[in-house]
Amino acid sequence: MNRRDELEANLNDVRAAIASECHTLDRALPTLIVVTKTKPTSDMEILGELGVTDVGENRDQEAKVKHDECSAKFIWHAIGQLQTNKAKSVAGWADVVHSVNRSDLVVALAKATLHRSTPLKCLIQVNLDPDAPEHRGGCLPDKVLELAQQINACDTLQIAGVMGVGPLGQDPAPAFALLQHVSQQLIEVFPSATWISAGMSDDYQIALQYGATHLRIGSTILGSRAATG
Repeated sequence: MNRRDELEANLNDVRAAIASECHTLDRALPTLIVVTKTKPTSDMEILGELGVTDVGENRDQEAKVKHDECSAKFIWHAIGQLQTNKAKSVAGWADVVHSVNRSDLVVALAKATLHRSTPLKCLIQVNLDPDAPEHRGGCLPDKVLELAQQINACDTLQIAGVMGVGPLGQDPAPAFALLQHVSQQLIEVFPSATWISAGMSDDYQIALQYGATHLRIGSTILGSRAATG
């Protein structure tokens, strides 16, 4: 099987599984973000031909090169942990940042987007694993509204919703339920901040049960990734 046929078969399987779960839940289809980190631009060109509209990258340097090389038109999602010194670079290629988790990063992104023609969409990463706060990198649930207000005060940033990663080695359902609850609280203050970015290859069907509007799926479609240092 050539690479195009492989990707098409995998993509069709994932799309069918998502559609089946959404039919069972009687809910709308989510946006599928195909996580393309460590994969070549040639794979991304194929994905574009197969109707993929959104891609996710977590390494700034890699994403910047792909953004410049890729002829396919995508919505680009920055999904990895982001240091403030990378904000300017990321603002040059990303349409959405999923990992806004602290005040100094908001300040850096606001400065980096001063000359953008369209606002940079921001998702607040919520810490869903209280036993490992620093490792998981998220904002504590009770600090989300405060951070959202800071984002909202910046003309070049737009608060779009929340993002979360299920705890490692645990049932993700309670974590996704918490994320949905935080989302509901956010929407009460910012009605347009409806995005819930949750669910990856191993747990996206559970995330759909808790309102995920955006799924981040990589290996199920593209295959296992090469180890990175």
